[in-house]
Amino acid sequence: MPSLSPAAPSPEPSPAATVAGDAAATVAAAPAASDAVAVSPRQPAAADLATLAARAAGDDLLAPPVRLDSVVPAPERVEADPGATFVLTGDATIRVTAHPGAREVADHLAELLRPATGFPLPIADTLEVGPTGTLTLTLATTPASPAPAPPADLGAEGYRLDVTATEVRVVADTATGLFYGVQTLRQLLPAAVESPTPVTTRWALPGGTILDRPRFPYRGSMLDVARHFFAVEDVLRVIDHLARYKLNHLHLHLTDDQGWRIAVDSWPKLAGVGGASEVGGGPGGHYTKADYRRIVSHAAARHVTLVPEIDLPGHTNAALVAYPRLAPDKLAPSPYTGTEVGFSYVDPSDEQTYDFIADVLGEVAALTPGPWLHIGGDEAFKVKGAVYTDFVERAQRIVADTGKAVVGWHQLAPAAHLDGRVLQWWGTDADDPTTADAVRRGARLILSPGNHAYLDMKYAEDTPIGHDWAGLIDVRRAYDWDPGTHVAGVPTTAVLGVEAPLWTESVTSLTDIEFMLFPRLPAIAELGWSPRAAHDWAGFRERLAGHGPRWSTAGITFHRAPEIPWPATPTIPRQERAPQNDPTTP
Repeated sequence: MPSLSPAAPSPEPSPAATVAGDAAATVAAAPAASDAVAVSPRQPAAADLATLAARAAGDDLLAPPVRLDSVVPAPERVEADPGATFVLTGDATIRVTAHPGAREVADHLAELLRPATGFPLPIADTLEVGPTGTLTLTLATTPASPAPAPPADLGAEGYRLDVTATEVRVVADTATGLFYGVQTLRQLLPAAVESPTPVTTRWALPGGTILDRPRFPYRGSMLDVARHFFAVEDVLRVIDHLARYKLNHLHLHLTDDQGWRIAVDSWPKLAGVGGASEVGGGPGGHYTKADYRRIVSHAAARHVTLVPEIDLPGHTNAALVAYPRLAPDKLAPSPYTGTEVGFSYVDPSDEQTYDFIADVLGEVAALTPGPWLHIGGDEAFKVKGAVYTDFVERAQRIVADTGKAVVGWHQLAPAAHLDGRVLQWWGTDADDPTTADAVRRGARLILSPGNHAYLDMKYAEDTPIGHDWAGLIDVRRAYDWDPGTHVAGVPTTAVLGVEAPLWTESVTSLTDIEFMLFPRLPAIAELGWSPRAAHDWAGFRERLAGHGPRWSTAGITFHRAPEIPWPATPTIPRQERAPQNDPTTP
């Protein structure tokens, strides 16, 4: 296992945090705080302790911990009001439009804030004017809303965030917009908000207004679960990482030569036999339909759309191990645990191949509420020319028959266009006439250039895991390109968005996943979300640096990229220690 850079050790508390902790300890007769312990039901509420600590700290003791313009991805418009700092206290409430989607966002906000603050943060399904200190989530499309409606062009994902001395208000046209406003609100609080247990600090947000909406509708990342299998819990954590930075699609690479990872009732050996291997000879694994539904549900709660990939006609050795009759020679190959590509394929001349594709894609489509099915199509080196394009065109029609839109790697470009077709471009040479021609015939592009967006590439020559076939990708290289103009002959209007793939030939654990995602994933997120005019490397690296303490507090492994000016000592306040009762006392 390589030596990575997980959460930083807990630093000494800042003087202000020490004062706050001493105040709480004095009130509650607690010993000096250093480690979090469980709060007994008979003790003063964590919210009371945290509130007293915040009041002891004093309004003038700690400046707002972050700037309004420190958000990643960069918002479209920021108007700071230095005189309107909001301080969250233990008697704060969350008020929300009486709407199921909005209520789910309010629940999410409370789940984000309660652990670190210790505040109860009750939720009220009303927008009636309440006491000061409220967090208000408003759907502007709700009739009789007392909040002023935001501009009509915020769209499906935009929001407006207003912070005053007495209230924080997020207004959006949709629950998705509210959700993204909450992610911004989260970043405006101190890094200690990521703590899983109560800490002493002043929970201040800088005053002002943010108006925000995305540049591209598709913003995502891909996780390869075929080369190495990852448990459901690992996938859920990756989804949370995407949501944190307003990425809205998770592409799951479910099948490859090394393993088949999704149960298919009509072809049960695919998972049971084809899923029992992985790179290096490990046990592999697969997702049951219940597992997959759990992933879909968690993604939906984070406003993330799942994009499943069944790679065809190549990258199919695991399927052929399970069902040799799909192979051109009808012989079962051995399970494959290496990392070479291009040697396997299903028989394009056999009708049962298309029955297989229809069955598999039909079952996966029925499990997937999103609009996309990804059919791969890359590196099918032994299926060439007209045989390949005929295969792709037939597979595309099978996808359409499920009611989904087809997505495939850009090798699909020569095939006939089908309405709604999307090509995922992963090249390293932006001069690609074949892809440009497919765009002229109606295709849209998801941009994943291998030399900028492939997160399995090493950061530097000494990175302990990863590849370098597309070059080394440090944070600046991940950030310094424009999806709207990257591929020659492709207009910005044809670009659906961006995606950062993570292939897992050398990635074997959640720790490895996080190390390769952070800090490059936020760079790709900013390219997909922020207006082009906001792209500025110098400003981005400064904003990104402030996220190191957040990741450390949350226990997220990340690479301390030397080009980012990380804080020398993250200012993480110390944890509350609850007063302890004598266990013999009733």
